[in-house]
Amino acid sequence: MYIRRVKTASGATAVQLVEKRRGVRKIVEHLGSAHDEVTLAALEQVAREKIQAGQMAFDLDLHTDDTTKVPATGVDAGGGLVLHGTRPRLLWEVLELAYERIGFPSAVDDEVFKQLVLARIIEPTSKLDSLRVLEELNVGKVPSYATLKRRLARSVEEKWQDAVSAAAYRFAAGGGAVSLCLYDVTTLYFEADEEDELRKSGFSKERRIDPQILVGLLVDRSGFPLELHFFEGNKAETRTMIPVLDAFRDRHQVEDMLVVADAGMLSWANIQALEEAGYQYIVGSRNSKAPMDLAKTFATKGNHFADGQVIETTTELKKGTESSRRRAVWQYRLAREHRDRRNHTLQVQRAEDIAAGRKAQRKARFLTNGQRKSLSVDYEAAKTAEQLFGLKGYVTNTSMKVLSGAEVVAAYHSLFEVEASFRMAKSDLRARPIFHHTRDAIQAHLTIVFCALAVARHLQMATGLSLRRIIKSLQPLREGLVEINGTIATIPAALTPEAKDILNSLSQSGH
Repeated sequence: MYIRRVKTASGATAVQLVEKRRGVRKIVEHLGSAHDEVTLAALEQVAREKIQAGQMAFDLDLHTDDTTKVPATGVDAGGGLVLHGTRPRLLWEVLELAYERIGFPSAVDDEVFKQLVLARIIEPTSKLDSLRVLEELNVGKVPSYATLKRRLARSVEEKWQDAVSAAAYRFAAGGGAVSLCLYDVTTLYFEADEEDELRKSGFSKERRIDPQILVGLLVDRSGFPLELHFFEGNKAETRTMIPVLDAFRDRHQVEDMLVVADAGMLSWANIQALEEAGYQYIVGSRNSKAPMDLAKTFATKGNHFADGQVIETTTELKKGTESSRRRAVWQYRLAREHRDRRNHTLQVQRAEDIAAGRKAQRKARFLTNGQRKSLSVDYEAAKTAEQLFGLKGYVTNTSMKVLSGAEVVAAYHSLFEVEASFRMAKSDLRARPIFHHTRDAIQAHLTIVFCALAVARHLQMATGLSLRRIIKSLQPLREGLVEINGTIATIPAALTPEAKDILNSLSQSGH
């Protein structure tokens, strides 16, 4: 690793940290550009500090590109220059801007809470380790651990979750009501062995047996979070929707709400509860309903459709002896047919392998039940399934005057945005596993995650870049803090083209 000086087109001198391995030179970090010797010396001192601190330690000789040796130990940069450290000021200010635009400071006037939210975006970790993150960021006074715990307790006592949810809604509404909402549920597990009244083992899509909670997330069409609630880990997913919707409607007095949810929420009880509460809905229909819903279409027109064709029909919902009919919309997509056909072939092959003893016995589609010797493939059911290739159904109580069939399909396809928000919360923000034990601590944790998700979503929508890309672009641009002959000065980071694009996008985005 060595320090390299490079002349730029503007006549300045850029300072870079460079790695050379196997004859290939690679720029590890661009530290900035200087037009005078004092600034240049400060940048080189920043580079020395990085190397000395071991942040970029490699088993290589340390030298400059012009063969001048640079010692790895601390050296006075000359001219009474003393380096006091560096900080990613630009990244922090970008996050602060998004946090303020959403309106969180007005909802929760607390600097420590803001620090915890923004620190989680940069490096998600435990609340204790977040103090280390804030210390390294060097962007403000770092609170004590006792202060941090008091703030988290206060967040529950003063219902900060309600306040930030209201701020998020006002930002998303932009002066108007949010009438289309997307809803989904996920599980967050705990590093714990014992269950309690909240953390319970239940159905897990990842087949985990750890205690967990259910989290219901309501977002707008773009995936921006509006409401977050959590429930006992063994609660049925279908029983989480109505409480979340009711809380949202009561909080914001929203009328004529249209909620979109996947097929997992399609139950008689939910349909009835949604309609009795006055909600409009679009939920995914299971393909097992297609033969009944489309029987008339198949009989009169066959099962050959144009790519993108929408078929309007009705579906019958039953509970015991009760039944009622709802509007059903089915769409055919050629790409979906190719995917369905490929999966169908694999499913039949798997059933044949199990029936023939080539694979261990387990549940498989198109495999008849019975003892080992009587296992066989249900080719009749496999043949029937072929006529459904490419079809996807939706159930709604909206009239055709409100939404056409194509608009119903388009609204449902927005559902991937809530899934994207969940993925971001779990991966980029590391909402799980949760190490808290009490309900209040869990609520405080999820309040921080909710705000961090809102900031991240806004930045993504404003810049068109992923959160990881934004952090990767801005975090290396560190501002230097130097003392020159007793005077504290800052050396701003030189902006890369991508950093300039990010700032331009944010300045042009009023929402």
